[in-house]
Amino acid sequence: MKDFPGVPGTRTGLVLRISQCVFAAGSIASMATSSNFFSVTSFCYLIASMGLQVMWSFGLAFLDAYALVKKKVLHNPVLVSLFVVGDWVTATLSLAAASASAGITVLYYSDFGDCEFGQECQKYQISVVLAFLSWIMIATSSLIMFWLLAAG
Repeated sequence: MKDFPGVPGTRTGLVLRISQCVFAAGSIASMATSSNFFSVTSFCYLIASMGLQVMWSFGLAFLDAYALVKKKVLHNPVLVSLFVVGDWVTATLSLAAASASAGITVLYYSDFGDCEFGQECQKYQISVVLAFLSWIMIATSSLIMFWLLAAG
């Protein structure tokens, strides 16, 4: 298997996983601190999707950190296949949740005029931006994993 930035067991792979986890956790925190998010289905879906993203990314960040400390190579084809499937599933769910929540946020903020929820709309916007940033990181990681699998 090839060795290039972002593959499991490298520093850039660890940075990708940690940034996915941090952005997803920030999205959850921003949405959960608003008082009215539970009344909108897409916001609840965003919380669930980002929760899955945090668990997946944290687990793989821990695995990357372990591989770095022990100087192990995580290029087993079965393990890389699992990473590819997991990354693509979480990337798809994250993009769907972020897009749906962005649509509702635009509806509240732009289409209904000024948002009547006040500071709640800012929290929704921050949460959606962080969800998209998390998706960018997981999409990058999933492309690297797919590339690693194809190169193997």
